[in-house]
Amino acid sequence: MLTLLILFPLFALVAILAGAPARPTAAAAASANLLLAVAAAVTWHHPAWEFSLQVLETPAIHLAFGFPDGMSVVMVLLTALVTLPAVLTGTAPAGRGSLWYGSTLLISAGAMGAFAATDLFFFYAFHELALIPTFIMIGLLGRGNRSEAAWKITIYLGLGSIVLLAGLVWLAMLAGTLDMTRMADAAGHIDAGSQTSIAALLILGFGTLVSLFPFHSWAAPAYASAPAPVAMLHAGVLKKFGLYGLLRVAMPMVPEGMQAWLTPLLVLLLGNILWCGWVTISHKRLDGMLGSSSVMHMGYLFLAIAVLAAHPANDLARPAAVLLMFAHGVSIALLFALADRIERTAGTLDLDDLGGLATPAPVLALLFGIGAMASIGLPGLANFAGEILVFLSAFRNFDPASGIGPLQITCILAIWGVVISAVYMLRALRRIFHGPTFGATARVADLTLAERIPALLLVAALLAVGLYPNLILNLLR
Repeated sequence: MLTLLILFPLFALVAILAGAPARPTAAAAASANLLLAVAAAVTWHHPAWEFSLQVLETPAIHLAFGFPDGMSVVMVLLTALVTLPAVLTGTAPAGRGSLWYGSTLLISAGAMGAFAATDLFFFYAFHELALIPTFIMIGLLGRGNRSEAAWKITIYLGLGSIVLLAGLVWLAMLAGTLDMTRMADAAGHIDAGSQTSIAALLILGFGTLVSLFPFHSWAAPAYASAPAPVAMLHAGVLKKFGLYGLLRVAMPMVPEGMQAWLTPLLVLLLGNILWCGWVTISHKRLDGMLGSSSVMHMGYLFLAIAVLAAHPANDLARPAAVLLMFAHGVSIALLFALADRIERTAGTLDLDDLGGLATPAPVLALLFGIGAMASIGLPGLANFAGEILVFLSAFRNFDPASGIGPLQITCILAIWGVVISAVYMLRALRRIFHGPTFGATARVADLTLAERIPALLLVAALLAVGLYPNLILNLLR
């Protein structure tokens, strides 16, 4: 049954290329996938969700899918949850509907395959499959300086993928298998030197895909230029592949190597939170600000990974990372969707040219405000639960007798990121929705019922998980 989550988008893509109406076909496939993902979250222990087909005998490569644990379930659920609003958001340019909706479905199918794969070859291959339509959509249907942004993201993520491939191949050779459910058993046989070298490749490769400082400069321009569905799916879902890979591959298979790079990782994640946070404050356009904000928040997720590297038995770090990945994915997708609506109706995303939108568009203002408050970490919304767990995990193994250590110092400095987030998000809210209206903003219409549905779906997820985080955490136990 798990293969249907990948096949539905692919079948819909084929139907669109064969002449089926693009938007309804894509929406039907995305809706079916969301229902199937919810069913998977409820019944994921059932063997019906496992699938394996031998593709090559030597080396043994299997087209294998399954749920080794609840983390895969959460990521599949996140993918399905963001895909439907991504399909329903924005308007395809005239004559480009097949490319627009087909690419959106292909990104979703690639992400699904990467998170569900239990064979290392297809784990990597599905992610690369999802990157291809991402590059094409930015280069052909993006806005602004789309050509430069497309080349930049292609070069950065291409080089990151090559480095990652080297680390994965090395790891597979030492483990003697590509089966990710069995590779961890070989971790004890990999010497410390090899673990350190492999961990360096994995941190650099996965880190570039996640926009780890200082390999982050591709993200903000790419998201600012990308069509709304691409920005929603890449920032909300596909970028989590790197974090998922570190948790799924690096932590269980080269734990000593990850611990060896703990100090550099702590320094780099503070670069994400503090340096990129100050850069976010300086942005004059909403799309660039949201792109940099996404980069900044990756620092909190790397903090949870650093905690796990220092203390593999820490029982808060892994759930904290997964919960925050889900929360950030939903909130950033919501913000990019609403930013696209603002640009289509007001004609600009320059903060200096916007103002007073709360008067003609109160529902838009309310929904954007909820997304902004989630990004800041307001209690009652999903991001708060994830961030607070990350901060608590850093002090989980704290021993007062030994004094404050690097993890705790990093955590204290990282908390200042919450203040930085409040500065740029509250400033954006004030400039966009309050004060006097300008000529263009005075004529902005509020969200229609059809436009409210995808946004309300994401808001409902933020509220549900924020008020009852065990919806996600119970899947991880």
